[in-house]
Amino acid sequence: MKIAVVGAVGVVGSRVLTEAARRGHDLVAIVRTRRLEVPGVTVVEADAGDPHRMAALFAGTDAVVAAARPAPGEEHTVAATTTALLDAAAAAGTRVLVVGGAAPLRVPGGGLVLDDPRYVPARYRAIAAASAAQLEACRAHPAADWVYLSPPAVLEPGVRTGVYRRGTTTLLARPDGTSGISAEDLAAAVLDELEDAGPDRHFTVGR
Repeated sequence: MKIAVVGAVGVVGSRVLTEAARRGHDLVAIVRTRRLEVPGVTVVEADAGDPHRMAALFAGTDAVVAAARPAPGEEHTVAATTTALLDAAAAAGTRVLVVGGAAPLRVPGGGLVLDDPRYVPARYRAIAAASAAQLEACRAHPAADWVYLSPPAVLEPGVRTGVYRRGTTTLLARPDGTSGISAEDLAAAVLDELEDAGPDRHFTVGR
């Protein structure tokens, strides 16, 4: 499978590259400015907000992973950038998996993660709200073949176990209320979805 990874130097994108390479996929890493050198990976510098450039890069791919994150203070750009990527994927005729945020998930018992300070402290409110808007941008797109992955509340570098739970639109929490996964296991879930698509356009994973 030929896979383009947008945001390939980020916490998620870099691990998706590693996981995909481990499984023998053909990879295109798309980055904004930072240089990246990975043996066997084609690296291209491009702006994710340019749908014409992205469509050209997506041509001939089997799937796109959109894992880019905005710089602090640029959270308001997320929905527009996602729409541009969806436009490009639709033009190229390829499926796109958007790695978003936990904010649009439901909390067990009711309410949104976005509105629950246990999971979204005030300092993370802007990026959380952006991820909710991002999912709405996906839902509003008239043509793209998309799937949206919401991580659990805590996503951080860790150990790859290859073991995780899969859910739909409700946050997966442990008995003590915590919710998390390693970026390595999230990347495994991304590749599992690309290789064998599930039935849900919005899903989540957790440990």
